[in-house]
Amino acid sequence: MKNVSGQFESAAASDVGKVRLENEDAFLLMPEIGVFAVADGMGGHEAGRLASSVVVGELGKLNEPDSVADLLARCRDRLAGANARLIEIAAGRGGAVMGATVATVLAWEGYYACVWSGDSRIYLVRRGEIAQLSRDHTEVAELVAEGVLTAEEALSWPRRNVITRAVGVYPELEVEVAQGVLEKGDVFILCSDGLTNHVSDAEILEAARSAPPQGACDRLVALTMERGASDNVTVVAARYAPMGSTIVFAQDEAAKARWPRS
Repeated sequence: MKNVSGQFESAAASDVGKVRLENEDAFLLMPEIGVFAVADGMGGHEAGRLASSVVVGELGKLNEPDSVADLLARCRDRLAGANARLIEIAAGRGGAVMGATVATVLAWEGYYACVWSGDSRIYLVRRGEIAQLSRDHTEVAELVAEGVLTAEEALSWPRRNVITRAVGVYPELEVEVAQGVLEKGDVFILCSDGLTNHVSDAEILEAARSAPPQGACDRLVALTMERGASDNVTVVAARYAPMGSTIVFAQDEAAKARWPRS
């Protein structure tokens, strides 16, 4: 799915993967107001799919802001509303836990803000380099940060998928925020953990550098599928290209050969 506005070209790709029975991921593209999101539902028995749809549905109600700070405040309000709604739904179903991780990028008038809760990630590709802007809200990430585990040990930690924050799980929603200034050619990659379980940061960088947003999303999902796709996988790419700018991709023959056709 591709969408183009005067400031952003954005696209998304999603797949149920090769193990799950249904896709509990959801995504949102609103380039006209600079809003992009990925949500990864949890709860099983259709609860996960409902949870992610509630989250992106609330974010989809955002409209043109006065500033990026205004957009950020409205985003927080929408996510708080989604949190309350999911807790209400869960209570009506007997109290079973249902929720969704969320990763959101907000961009307006030259500034951006990232808002996230859980382990869905946000990357920024800028000047040929990649940086993870989000920080995983997981038990294993906290243990690595505290020095209890090494990065290598974390890969096989039995509780590595236990998340510590999500929308709909606790009465008070906790989100984390990162902010910055946009540069022409910036590419934001948002994804569920179904991608990062199989694909490295270096491969995400290469996809973002060598193809426009739709091609990058398609290539990353295809690579995940080649490697077994043990979970649902969703990728959103948003490239900042102010009207009149020209972006050149590294479409050399060697780079093309390393990727499946999109």
